[in-house]
Amino acid sequence: MYVARAAGVGALMLLAACASAPHRTPAVHATAPVATGIPEQPPERQAEDVLFHAIGLVGTPYRWGGNTPDSGFDCSGLVDYVFRTSAGLKLPRTSREMSRLSAPKIKRTNRLATGDLLFFRTSMHRISHVAIYVGKGRFVHAPNSGGTVRLDNLDNPYWSRHFAFARRVLD
Repeated sequence: MYVARAAGVGALMLLAACASAPHRTPAVHATAPVATGIPEQPPERQAEDVLFHAIGLVGTPYRWGGNTPDSGFDCSGLVDYVFRTSAGLKLPRTSREMSRLSAPKIKRTNRLATGDLLFFRTSMHRISHVAIYVGKGRFVHAPNSGGTVRLDNLDNPYWSRHFAFARRVLD
């Protein structure tokens, strides 16, 4: 019995010696998007992937705090999901944090490019909404409770009045 116990303890010690250190999730800073390991692609290709992926999610139910097609999306959950899965970028969780990224800031709508993040001041003059620009004045977003992910136009008086600026996160 002593030999069996010693062999068991020896096996446990051997396994413990081979174990790796516990996995630690790196801290996410709101200064830059974080790469997720998807191979680098030219910006035009990334923007195209973002465009098709975002448009493909139109009709997905809105859900506050949601960040997957199965659970539904809120605005920032949609944006993070699309950029993470189609461009390999992990973005901050909230629209306000996304608006503080160090990516180039675009203030004029005639300078927008596919894949730009659009920021809106819809609540108390603070950034409270984010969307993905898909070209020709249109954007995809998850606008409100009870609704779905949808395609809207920056020419819409409500959205043009609340547009604050954009950030270009695709190089």
